[in-house]
Amino acid sequence: MSRKDSSFDKDLVRELAALLDETGLTEIEIEQDGHRVRVARGAPVVSAYLPDVGGSDLREGGPRLTRNDEIVVHPGTVTSPMVGTAYRSPEPGAPPFVEIGSRVTVGQTLVIIEAMKTMNQIPSPFAGTVVAILVEDSQPVEYGEPLVVIEQG
Repeated sequence: MSRKDSSFDKDLVRELAALLDETGLTEIEIEQDGHRVRVARGAPVVSAYLPDVGGSDLREGGPRLTRNDEIVVHPGTVTSPMVGTAYRSPEPGAPPFVEIGSRVTVGQTLVIIEAMKTMNQIPSPFAGTVVAILVEDSQPVEYGEPLVVIEQG
């Protein structure tokens, strides 16, 4: 990175910090033009470093995963308990179960995952506000794939 490119926009960082306070989020990350900015405050964030798996991951021809690749998991992330197809609404044309900003209660349906011709409701494990929806309607999902992020409280 050249000296000219190494500067960062302090006003952007301030705006993101203000957005954290305004929304009650604990972390926000954006990437623009190849530059990534992450602002976080006082939340327990779980990080895991992936071991070097000899040049590729378990998928044929996949990218090399090294200790430099970090996975950050928000404590309010709801993951898929199965492989299947995620649906955001109970039927085509119906409103989605949740939207960003929706308040949810424990047990409220977040998405449905169809697996082996069975529709499985995925309930919220805690109460809070939906801050991110990480799947599209009719999207295939894998076991453990993040579906929704809920800010608890």
